Amino acid sequence: MSHEPRRFAGPLLLTYCALAAIFLLLLLKSAEVNDRSVVTPQEFEIAFPKVMGWIQKTLLAHERFARPIRSKNFQRLPLYFSPAQIEAAKYVVVDRIPIPPLSSIGLSRFAEFERGDYGGITYLDTYFLKRAGANDESLHFHEMVHVVQWRVLGAERFLALYANGLEAFGYRNSPLEKIAYDAQGLFDHSAAVFDAEKLVAEKLGSLSIPRP
Repeated sequence: MSHEPRRFAGPLLLTYCALAAIFLLLLLKSAEVNDRSVVTPQEFEIAFPKVMGWIQKTLLAHERFARPIRSKNFQRLPLYFSPAQIEAAKYVVVDRIPIPPLSSIGLSRFAEFERGDYGGITYLDTYFLKRAGANDESLHFHEMVHVVQWRVLGAERFLALYANGLEAFGYRNSPLEKIAYDAQGLFDHSAAVFDAEKLVAEKLGSLSIPRP
């Protein structure tokens, strides 16, 4: 009996060591993924002014093409947003949606996002729509949700949250897009009118928002 522990000590020790090594590798792999899943504060500090500079130039270049939301004479949209928010927002119809050159400013891992063919995108209080969706009230609603997000969060926090969410979850499941798509789903499939600005503010309040 006294010899049995010594007889199995070698195999047991090897088994435990192997399990420990596998567990350590899993932890390291998890840490590696987590490190890639967010834009670091240093990266954001460098990228933010460049992205904002590009946004300001893009808005200025399209300023004469921007139209007020009220010009569409939508029947439902004004029921979901305050008159002040409707008045403040603008839209621009384009052939191709302008996307920031993220790869050229050091964020090459967003190259797939740059190549995306989107129906719309929002910068500050202005959103861009492809011609095919210019009269789509639902698409206007979706982008108006982003206008509210920009206003509530401010530019730095919006871009930090969008970038981190995009990398961690992909476009469709990133937190800001999920809020917009979920609200759009309510707009599309429910006759009940709701306060979209209040809904967005509440959803944002429940998120863990990075401080740039």
